[in-house]
Amino acid sequence: MAGELVRQRWQPSGRTVEGMRIVIAGGHGQIALRLERLLAARGDEVAGIIRKAEQADDLREAGAEPVVLDLESASVEEVAERLRGADAAVFAAGAGPGSGAARKDTVDKAAAILFADAAVRAGVRRFLIVSSMGADAGHEGDEVFDVYLRAKGEADAYVRSLDALDWTILRPGALTDDAGKGLVRLEAHTGRGSVPRDDVAAVLAELVDMPATSGLTLELISGSAPVSVAVKSVAGN
Repeated sequence: MAGELVRQRWQPSGRTVEGMRIVIAGGHGQIALRLERLLAARGDEVAGIIRKAEQADDLREAGAEPVVLDLESASVEEVAERLRGADAAVFAAGAGPGSGAARKDTVDKAAAILFADAAVRAGVRRFLIVSSMGADAGHEGDEVFDVYLRAKGEADAYVRSLDALDWTILRPGALTDDAGKGLVRLEAHTGRGSVPRDDVAAVLAELVDMPATSGLTLELISGSAPVSVAVKSVAGN
């Protein structure tokens, strides 16, 4: 049913008219909270999956419905149950900068794969994953950051293999807490650079209901193009 809703409501070029239901994994993350505010403000119904019940009030304040579920221990069916009826799923979870190599594998890789499998089972076709510039399944090295880039790359490769998903992979450059300017560079290859989390969230909000970006892996840094123009450009509009 969710896939049918997507086909009915999305247009090849342009935005949806009615609100969507969007489920975000890693709902308490810095990018996710920003995204939830943007989506809720424009009339979408947003749910954020969180690991700790005490994070729920922050999601409610952002306009999102908190869903407490640990993606490191949940089954595919448990996650799929939370995704049923959604029009889109966004994986924005991450183990975080203070975590060790083990959690890069259990969150940045395994949880992303679990979420993608659950989206397939729930019939949710539109799928976005927040990856990282430099992510590469073949990345070598044993330092924590090496493991992180490899985990992200392996998750990306798995998502690309799923024909049942209309996926878009977003790979931001170095993240900053600077105020977003709404000016970005969004291309298959941008070169190194930084980007405010505000602008990453703004790009995700545009991408989520832009199905013409399905099948694309996009790098994102600050630039000179307004967010909506940058997204339409990669979508071929």
